[in-house]
Amino acid sequence: MTQTGTGKYEQMLTKCKSLNPVPTAVAHPCEKSALSGAIEAANLGLIVPILVGPRDKIEATAKSAGLDISEYEIVDTPHSHASAAKAVELLREGKAELLMKGSLHTDELMSAVVSREGGLRTGRRISHVFVMDVPTYHKVLFITDGAINIAPTLEDKVSICQNAIDLIRALGVPKPKVAILSAVETVTSKIPATIDAAALCKMAERGQITGAILDGPLAFDNAISKEAAETKGIHSVVAGDPDILLAPDLEAGNMLAKQLSFLANADSAGLVLGARVPIILTSRADSVRARIASCGVAMLAAHASRGKA
Repeated sequence: MTQTGTGKYEQMLTKCKSLNPVPTAVAHPCEKSALSGAIEAANLGLIVPILVGPRDKIEATAKSAGLDISEYEIVDTPHSHASAAKAVELLREGKAELLMKGSLHTDELMSAVVSREGGLRTGRRISHVFVMDVPTYHKVLFITDGAINIAPTLEDKVSICQNAIDLIRALGVPKPKVAILSAVETVTSKIPATIDAAALCKMAERGQITGAILDGPLAFDNAISKEAAETKGIHSVVAGDPDILLAPDLEAGNMLAKQLSFLANADSAGLVLGARVPIILTSRADSVRARIASCGVAMLAAHASRGKA
């Protein structure tokens, strides 16, 4: 897949240059791309990795990949399950401020995160956001939730929406715009997502969702194109300029993000939100830019939570 790299990530992350790197627990980095992603981010001054996993495997991976990890702490664990648990423990003890997925399965990491005893739960629903640099769009686009909540309820969508809003505000956008997607722009009981969209907008009016401008339901064309919206008689400050696309369910969000990646040459970074700390989810399919963007966005969110960003 050819990635264009339009520079939106770099513009967004210029703020990182003035901030100190954030201690980051990297869970089980026992594969080349997982370990190199953490070291690349460290070399750029975004994170200070604490490598959590079997020492022998990590050192062998570094050697085969030609990576120098001599200056980084390794916390030795016997296997991936223990790596996830220990990484979460480091965060609970305040020894790290970010969590980064290594080469273990996502569900293995997340089971440690959501554990009722010793996990990183908050009162919020945990959700995922794709952070996308789409060549045909004029700013970074955030799509949620395409990875964790399969069929979110209205109450789930409140957390999903607020998680994304809080992230973007931490990145310096004071009043992000949220387009709540459905197949149509009219409210109908035949499509429950349209009713959720209308309810979310009213909830924002009543202060149940804060810090953003919401509009919906909006079909994708009306959300992205002001002209398309006006043709249908929709007059909205969100139409044509959303920061966040709130998908009706996981399938829609996941397909939308991947279509943009594979058909529009978009770069796609990703974070998990709603836990005590941002969680950096990287994939072997991620480009270098996307991995760095994930770390940079998480770094800004961590600094914002300290009150320093």
